[in-house]
Amino acid sequence: MKIYGIDFTSRPKRSKPITCMECVLNGNRLQAGELIEWRNFEEFEAALQKPGPWIAGIDFPFGLSRTFIENIGWPDTWQGYVAHVKTLRRKGFRVALDDYRENRQPGDKEHRRKSDIAAGSISPQKLYRTPVGLMFYEGAPRLLEAGVTIPGLQQGDPERIVVEAYPGVMARSIIGRRSYKQDTKKKQTEDQYLARKELLEAITGNGIPESYGIQVDAPMSLADDPGADHLDALLCAVQAAWAWTQRDRGYGLPSDIDPLEGWIADPLSH
Repeated sequence: MKIYGIDFTSRPKRSKPITCMECVLNGNRLQAGELIEWRNFEEFEAALQKPGPWIAGIDFPFGLSRTFIENIGWPDTWQGYVAHVKTLRRKGFRVALDDYRENRQPGDKEHRRKSDIAAGSISPQKLYRTPVGLMFYEGAPRLLEAGVTIPGLQQGDPERIVVEAYPGVMARSIIGRRSYKQDTKKKQTEDQYLARKELLEAITGNGIPESYGIQVDAPMSLADDPGADHLDALLCAVQAAWAWTQRDRGYGLPSDIDPLEGWIADPLSH
């Protein structure tokens, strides 16, 4: 089976492209292949239309929290509110999230989904530092328009399957909360490189948690990228591969998945 692990960004460019690790899964062995970089959204959109069969794990939040959707009064289906978000344009989306936060009490400004709480990921409403809100804005409408199948959210082409990935939950299970990436050159450290190396050695050795049930073959050169986009793309591929092995059990979806919010495809996020 062809597996894609995709490290997403809300503003792809030469210095920070959308990074894709193309892999092949034979049985439970995942073989890393070509590393692809997309410097604009058009290339990403074309990849989503590539004929299957394939499954991709993409690192951005596919949905927003039920609490937020109900409070703000947006359409009460995933397809509905994602289509609505596109009509707002990027500036309008930012304004809507900023206005929502403005008069709310601390701790009630940015809501997390059930899956975010389980996986330890931040709110998909966040617009600063790691702007996952903008990643949702740029990514989710493109998945909707591409007509891919997203287990639990969208029934589309059964040979083009996309699941939400989050490398952080897998990385923390192996190296804890050690920092392993940094895009700003002056903040990059030797300790971060050693953490990436340890993480990659574990993934390709016997250190990957048994719950994934995947064996990985990948080059150690993936640890050389200080921003860890290459390594994170591999982690996304592992999560997509795990989801594929669970296809007869709903791709590993929990029984209580919220059809508004979606779910991070990882055995540790239940």
